Amino acid sequence: MRSIQVRRHDDAGITTAEYAVGTAAGAGLAGLLYKLLTGGFGDKLLKTLYDHVLSLLGLG
Repeated sequence: MRSIQVRRHDDAGITTAEYAVGTAAGAGLAGLLYKLLTGGFGDKLLKTLYDHVLSLLGLG
């Protein structure tokens, strides 16, 4: 009988590439959130949220 050898591929580089894509996506999302929250939209959103929480607590 002949023995069949199965070749296994080394996947060590794939995890590095996945981390790189995840890091790039996270940095892009952080940049988008920064732009939204530091503009007029972010100020209005945070003020509305703050006022709503105060009204729920009965302080506003």
